[in-house]
Amino acid sequence: MNVNGVGAIVTGGGSGLGAATGRALAAAGARVALLDLNEEAASSVARDIGGIALSCDVADAGSAEAAVARAADAHGPARILVNCAGVATAGRIVGRNGPLDLAAYARVIQVNLIGSFNLMRLVAAGALALDPLEGGERGVIISTASIAAYEGQVGQAAYASSKAGIVGLTLPAAREFAPAGIRVCAIAPGIFETPMLRGLPQEVQDSLGAAVPFPSRLGRPEEYAKLALAIIDNPMLNGEVIRLDGALRMQPK
Repeated sequence: MNVNGVGAIVTGGGSGLGAATGRALAAAGARVALLDLNEEAASSVARDIGGIALSCDVADAGSAEAAVARAADAHGPARILVNCAGVATAGRIVGRNGPLDLAAYARVIQVNLIGSFNLMRLVAAGALALDPLEGGERGVIISTASIAAYEGQVGQAAYASSKAGIVGLTLPAAREFAPAGIRVCAIAPGIFETPMLRGLPQEVQDSLGAAVPFPSRLGRPEEYAKLALAIIDNPMLNGEVIRLDGALRMQPK
């Protein structure tokens, strides 16, 4: 799909993978709406790229519906969605203080999995009503999984299961929307330079990067964004979850 002039929504657009993807889409000519709980952070990025920033709790139906409607008012119904909003709550299922708080587990599922589904259903509904572009495409939806979906470590039960849900969602969604020309893929990043990781001591960051076979460093958000644009550009990529991890395979802990 040629993104020039096309409406695009990026969740988690105020920082990290979402901000990098928003910048890359805008540079390619897309009309970008950045959704984030932190509207101030999203606004800073939006000003740089000529996009718009919208406050949104992706796990809340009404909040997401309002944000998607406002994005459509500004740019027309979105043909592109990139789900980057996410949270990571570490904790053993049963730790020193007893069982993991159920609300903490539920929040990770709500944001990472239900939030991605929430935006998928809304953006797909709008794209289904659009005329097809050249080649029959109406839209592209990309969600963010993780290599933790396959090799979740001890203490990652909530995060790993939320990302495994993204993997399981991708193919049935792609099959459902295929007749209408809407493609659905997911990216499973390894260890990337995100605000959460940048808050760790430098020696810890260096150790994490050294565990990656090649290149032996943390992934850069711009590399995620490049893959997102490559997926959007290539019409044969559909129903796939693509690992972006430098050949890293996570150890049990």
